[in-house]
Amino acid sequence: MTTGHVFIAVSLDGYIARPDGSLDWLTGAPDGPSAPEGEDFGYAAFIERMDGLVMGRGTFDVVAGFDPWPYAIPVVVLSSSMQNDDVPEALRDKVRVKQGAPREVMDALGREGWTRAYIDGGKVIQSFLREGLIEDMVISRLPVLIGSGLPLFGAVDGDVRLEHEATRTYPGGMVQSRYGVG
Repeated sequence: MTTGHVFIAVSLDGYIARPDGSLDWLTGAPDGPSAPEGEDFGYAAFIERMDGLVMGRGTFDVVAGFDPWPYAIPVVVLSSSMQNDDVPEALRDKVRVKQGAPREVMDALGREGWTRAYIDGGKVIQSFLREGLIEDMVISRLPVLIGSGLPLFGAVDGDVRLEHEATRTYPGGMVQSRYGVG
């Protein structure tokens, strides 16, 4: 079975994006935080262990405009309304669209040889958590309140127990914690 792994940043008030999906508070806008030169906060080590990335349509719509394309691993976009033909031509060798429930998607990826999938996007993370498909999460809390937006976590059917594994602080106030799920 392919396991799901999360690496994500949130505002101190728990949002992963503004209501319109904007990440300006995260990506170093003039009034937003920025990483010290050469600091990736463990992302490179995380991503090199992944076979690919599963993200939702909303996340894809935001990152599709990034130049250069930020992912060297295969990307699967979960969408009930998008088709492979909707992927911009420049990304068609890097991105494909899948439909289906989280477990179906993970089973299909497992048959393709994936063992570890990076799961990204609020609604996708929430649905994979509900299905028990997330093994661990690295959550970086940035010292900014954005007031409203898209939450990382939504309603759950029952308690989701997390095991705290480590916490690290960075200059500038970011606090990054790793949790095992289950």
